Amino acid sequence: MLAEWIDLSLDGRTSAERSGRVHGGRFTIHGPGILELIPDRPGDSARACVLSAGIHGNETAPIELLGDCLARLEAGLIRLGAPTLVILGNLEAIRQGQRFITTNLNRLFRRDLGERGMEPDRARKLMVSVDAFFARHAGLSRLHYDLHTAIRDSRYPRFVVDPFAETPTQPEQWRWLAAADLQAVLHQHQHSWTFSHYAKHYHAAQAFTLELGRALPFGHNDLAALAPMGRLLSALLEGRAPAEDDPARMVYFRVAHELIRKDHDFTLCFPDHTPNFTEFAPGTRLAEDATAGPFTVGESPLRVVFPNAQVEIGARAALLVTPSAPPD
Repeated sequence: MLAEWIDLSLDGRTSAERSGRVHGGRFTIHGPGILELIPDRPGDSARACVLSAGIHGNETAPIELLGDCLARLEAGLIRLGAPTLVILGNLEAIRQGQRFITTNLNRLFRRDLGERGMEPDRARKLMVSVDAFFARHAGLSRLHYDLHTAIRDSRYPRFVVDPFAETPTQPEQWRWLAAADLQAVLHQHQHSWTFSHYAKHYHAAQAFTLELGRALPFGHNDLAALAPMGRLLSALLEGRAPAEDDPARMVYFRVAHELIRKDHDFTLCFPDHTPNFTEFAPGTRLAEDATAGPFTVGESPLRVVFPNAQVEIGARAALLVTPSAPPD
């Protein structure tokens, strides 16, 4: 059943089997793209885990990675030891192989959301599901890994976005992510209303957006490169302590500035294929906006992350980042 759950969700079909047994526990399907795994007995290192993918519909590698983990669980190769909520985000966008249908789902995760439409309604559904899941497992530490891939190449293909919130990041998280072969960390500087930010801001969870390479169609992903991340996810499902490595293996950055698109007449002054974390020297003009005017790099170099000139007006067109010290 679990091996078929992703395909059924994407085909828009509902299985008659909405609950059942897995190795070490049981599963419940709460709705389209929302699956809960409940262990018979939590492991010694169990956390209440939310694992999400497909918040952007064209980011397929994380969906395949989660599918592999579920197949291993169903085959009895791993034993369930932690309550886990598995989420496929924007189902219609995944079906169509698009980033989104009407608006970017990953900017809508706030409780005072007033927008209407397919993606805002889906955001509300996912927020309610996360709220209920953490309430059902209130005695356990909370964790949310939101799995993504980027729309372009990167100087660091696998990197972590650490959402802004008052909740401090536990040092073990950096050790786990280093062992999972993440290469860089980007600390956010303000509230961003992404899905991982929602869990960290509203639920004090350890929560991260994990960028796991470049967005490619189904069947074109190199899952071998994600094997260390797969081992981390398997450890979380089993409720055991994941492997650790030195956090100094990763490089760290902080956001220095956000480029916001203010006008229809907006351009980024560098090629579309520019990789994430490309550095620009002082005096380099990075953007032209008919309302906000030009943006030029100041006295210190800046690196660009997530550049996208085609975002909606009022949305972020790029993050500009500077190096940061690693955690103590």
